[in-house]
Amino acid sequence: MGKKRIQAQSRNQRQVRQVRQVRPKNVPAPAATGGDQRKQRQRYVESGGMLQGYAPETVVRIGYISGAVALACVLIAVGLFLLLLRPYGWFVATVAGVVWAAPIVFGLSFLAPGFRLALQDRKLEPRMVQGQLMGASEASTSIGLGMLMVKTRGGVEQYLVTPERMSKVPGNQVNVILTVTPKLRHVRSVGVMGQRMVGRPEQPVPEVLKRLRLMPILTPVALAAAAIIGVDVVAVLPLKPDLLHGIAAIVAGAALAGAVFGVSHLLQRRLYDEVQALMPGGMR
Repeated sequence: MGKKRIQAQSRNQRQVRQVRQVRPKNVPAPAATGGDQRKQRQRYVESGGMLQGYAPETVVRIGYISGAVALACVLIAVGLFLLLLRPYGWFVATVAGVVWAAPIVFGLSFLAPGFRLALQDRKLEPRMVQGQLMGASEASTSIGLGMLMVKTRGGVEQYLVTPERMSKVPGNQVNVILTVTPKLRHVRSVGVMGQRMVGRPEQPVPEVLKRLRLMPILTPVALAAAAIIGVDVVAVLPLKPDLLHGIAAIVAGAALAGAVFGVSHLLQRRLYDEVQALMPGGMR
């Protein structure tokens, strides 16, 4: 009897533990931790960052243009250093020239991962993705690209697609075949299996979403421009001594860039709130 009682108690304890592990349906899942957010950012960068979904040829062309812009920034920095070296000293001249590295740093951080993947995609064969079409939309966070949701054996995947290929997608759930580059996940072709029974109506992109997807491009440009204007304007002023002159230029550039960052952050939060209000069940 004692042995049976112990076994019954152990079964009850296991049942209690199992019940405690069940999550109520109305309780939301816990928010993503810092480790999850780092993994998401890492996957975002590994897939090309803001250049994900674009054609490798386009990304390489953007990289070459950015390289030319970086070379122009270097030449301007050298010219400013030589121009300001004699009247204001080496410290002020160095500060005025070094600030022109800001566009280069921003460009490398945003474009270098995608450019590297684009060079790899030009040498690799595209892969075939087959699955059931779950949804399609002309709106996405990438300029000039729509979005497809495809259910494959590995789960539901999202792909960024150009408008001319989005026009081939019907409005009903059908099987589709995508030709995708392995690195940038650029969709080179879209094939529909079966009859196209339902036409997909055009979905206009909200104006707030158009403004929101410009923010990742305009924000670093505005920050770099603010830092350059703040530093170089103060650098050409006739201030003495040279050490305080250089420090004043640094402070002016940092203050102006900080003000631009604060305004862009507030504007981006406002745009996010407007986008959430457009979603079903969003706050209005």
